[in-house]
Amino acid sequence: MALYSEKVMDHFLHPRNVGVIEDADGVGEVGNAKCGDIMKIFLKIDGGIVTDAKFSTFGCGSAIASSSMATEMIKGQPVEKVMELTNKAVVEALDGLPAYKLHCSVLAEEAVKAALKDYFDKNSIPYDPAQFPDAPSCASCEMH
Repeated sequence: MALYSEKVMDHFLHPRNVGVIEDADGVGEVGNAKCGDIMKIFLKIDGGIVTDAKFSTFGCGSAIASSSMATEMIKGQPVEKVMELTNKAVVEALDGLPAYKLHCSVLAEEAVKAALKDYFDKNSIPYDPAQFPDAPSCASCEMH
């Protein structure tokens, strides 16, 4: 059995939505220097819909694939649905990740949520702070 699924390899070798949105409505950056994975997600939101999402990721193939898949999953979705994105959903969409690379999908979820929080803050949109836990990013890096 291959270490990485075909979808992971495809999103790593041909990542979607790479880049920066200069006038982004929300920007989220997460990461951990200990593992070397740093993700930055840019969102364009119009009428409560994510009309564009781009990413800039410094990290391994799994981090790049997770960022690519996460941006694909949220484009065109209402903000409420994007808030429900989980790392598990990203892993499932990629047809799995090795256990020691699951932290990459966690970073993708955290980056998307950080970008949404930035959007809410910039636009004075009320939210429940519990939706944005201050969990340490890349908690499983000690597994490397």
